[in-house]
Amino acid sequence: MTVYLVGAGPGDPKLITVRGAELLASADVVIYDRLTAANLLDTAPPSAELIYVGKDPHGESVPQDNINDLLVSHGRVGHSVVRLKGGDPFVFARGAEEAAVLSAAGVDYEVVPGITSAFAAPAYAGIPVTMRYSSTSVTVVTGHEDPTKDRPDVDWRAIANLRGTIVIMMGVGRWPEISKQLMEEGLPPDTPAAAVRWGSTNRQATTRGTLATLGQSDLAAPSVIVVGEVASESLDWFERRPLIGQRVVVARSKDQAGDLAAKLSAAGAEVLAIPTIEIADASDGGAALRSAAERLGDYDWLVLTSPNGAQRFCDLLNDARDLAGVKIAVVGPGTADVLAKYGLKADLVPNRHVGEGLVEEFPVAESGGRVLIPRAAVARDVVPDGLVEAGWNVDVVEAYQTIAASIDSDSAELVRGATAICFTSSSTAANYVAAFGAESLPPVVVAIGPITAAELKSHGVAVNSVADPHTLDNLVLALREVVQARHSQEEG
Repeated sequence: MTVYLVGAGPGDPKLITVRGAELLASADVVIYDRLTAANLLDTAPPSAELIYVGKDPHGESVPQDNINDLLVSHGRVGHSVVRLKGGDPFVFARGAEEAAVLSAAGVDYEVVPGITSAFAAPAYAGIPVTMRYSSTSVTVVTGHEDPTKDRPDVDWRAIANLRGTIVIMMGVGRWPEISKQLMEEGLPPDTPAAAVRWGSTNRQATTRGTLATLGQSDLAAPSVIVVGEVASESLDWFERRPLIGQRVVVARSKDQAGDLAAKLSAAGAEVLAIPTIEIADASDGGAALRSAAERLGDYDWLVLTSPNGAQRFCDLLNDARDLAGVKIAVVGPGTADVLAKYGLKADLVPNRHVGEGLVEEFPVAESGGRVLIPRAAVARDVVPDGLVEAGWNVDVVEAYQTIAASIDSDSAELVRGATAICFTSSSTAANYVAAFGAESLPPVVVAIGPITAAELKSHGVAVNSVADPHTLDNLVLALREVVQARHSQEEG
């Protein structure tokens, strides 16, 4: 087999190459550094062995010789080994050294380039490293040379005389000395300069100034520093996103957090998925649900009150013909979206996306009319009770259970420092408060609907906003509006 030296990219996990993602998804062993996009490891198979070999500038580090031994030993026994490195393995990294070791040991290897932060971080900050009429060259230089060398190799005079763009990697610690040298070598003190920290991630922050003034700001690693006329460009797109800089907790079951997390991330938020509930099979193993699906023709209406109930019931259908003659009602568009994945369309979606709204719009029963409601083991009885009052014969079938998820101390630590939290159901709200306490909630709390908001208020939690209509898109919009209002108050 082969050892693959894979560049993970600058930080945004979506910037790994197709080839890199493909190899990671089929790896037997992943030997990885300190990664800005740690969730890339979720791409590896569950059976893969994950070995951390990061180097911490302020703590313990794995010696390079040990890393080399791991690569050779795993490569020799026939494993598919991914050596996952931030950025590009051949740009200010030790990929070349590791390739040389593998070559000397007779182990096959392949280099998979990655997008380097030298170019990605400025691009995400709206700074082009070249401009057609002003900056026709770019020099990438390290600000942190190997301390074991006899003499420095960076020729700052030659770099300054090029008069092009200078991109400095790992230069924050030596910036006062570097900027002084560049000015001494002829670059004007008013030459534009910018530092992009955590480039391409939702923690990105750009500091702008000049060669003479940038050091007066509180610069911190990891940052890419850009010097030259291009650093005055502000073609910003990434940091304009409405939730940039916000750390948002999503309290939702693990298998459902993805949609909301993706929407929040697209708006600029750093998302922490802390599932407070888990979706489990019905207490009878699904026997009653399967029986109801087989007798679906006995019913006039199928009423689905949640995406989970919709998915579990639809999974039991052979195809749409099983629903011949049966109408479908759902509480809201989220459940309707699940139906759409099965090629089904709801006959009734109430204007108010709560159980009360469905009952209000549901037709009055004709003689002997029957309704099937597959739902959670524990749920509000507003819909079945309301339909019975309207004259329907209602069968409620347990489709699944919601159980409290175990929350470890690491998750509790992650929650600290969050700026907002999104709740998508009353059960996630109740379990979160039980696990962490109401006092641990971030400053901004948004709920998907009034039932969830009422659950939070019953625990003494102030809810900043409620999505209306009660959809994930509007939940994100509600959060955006609260954050914008708070920013406006701070600026005022």
